[in-house]
Amino acid sequence: MTEILPETKTKWFPIREKLASNCRKYLWNDKVQKFIPHIYLKGSPFPEDFNENEIFYFGGTAIAIEAGLLTKKEIQLSLVEMITRVKKAGASSIGLTLYPPYPEGLFANKIMNPEYSYQNGGDWTWFGARMIQQLINHGFVKEAYEQLLPMTDRVVKNKGFYEWYTVDNKPEGSGTFRGSAGVLYKSILMLEDWAKKNK
Repeated sequence: MTEILPETKTKWFPIREKLASNCRKYLWNDKVQKFIPHIYLKGSPFPEDFNENEIFYFGGTAIAIEAGLLTKKEIQLSLVEMITRVKKAGASSIGLTLYPPYPEGLFANKIMNPEYSYQNGGDWTWFGARMIQQLINHGFVKEAYEQLLPMTDRVVKNKGFYEWYTVDNKPEGSGTFRGSAGVLYKSILMLEDWAKKNK
C-alpha cells in the first residue's frame, strides 16, 4: 500500500514493524527454527495426544519470507527442513502445504479431513513457486532452479496448470488454475532475469 500511496507510509510502516516484531516474538520458535502453528487463547481444540507443534507449514513459511520476517540463514534452514519433509511425505515438491498432515477426523470441514488432501498436506504450486521466488530474491538461485523443476515438469506432463496435487503427484482441481500459472511464470522470469545479469 505504501508503494501505491507513499503518503500513507507514516501511518502503515510503524504498524508493519510492530506486526513483524510480534510475529517473530510470538510465532517464531527460534529453538527449532520454525513457526508454531497457532496460539489458542482458550486452549487447543485438538485432543491432548495430538502435538500440533510437530507440523511444519510450508506455505506460511514462504509467505513469512515474502513479508521479510526471516534472515538469510533462517531461509536456508527452512528450505532444508522443507526438502527433508517432502522426502518423508513421499511428495513431489516444496509446494506441500504442511507436514505431517493433521490426522483424519480433526476438522469440521470434511474436505480437510483426509490426510494429504487439499490444504491438509496437498501439494500446491501456488505456495511452492512463491518459495522459489523468495529463494531467488535471497541468492539461493541454484536451489530455486532445482526445486522449481518438479513443478514445471508436472505442468508439461499433465498439460495444464492444476490447482493442487496429491502426495503421489496426481493433479486435482482446475486444470487452468491461473494462480499456479502466474507464480510459475513469475519464477521463470526471475530466473531468466538473474541469468541475464550474471552472464
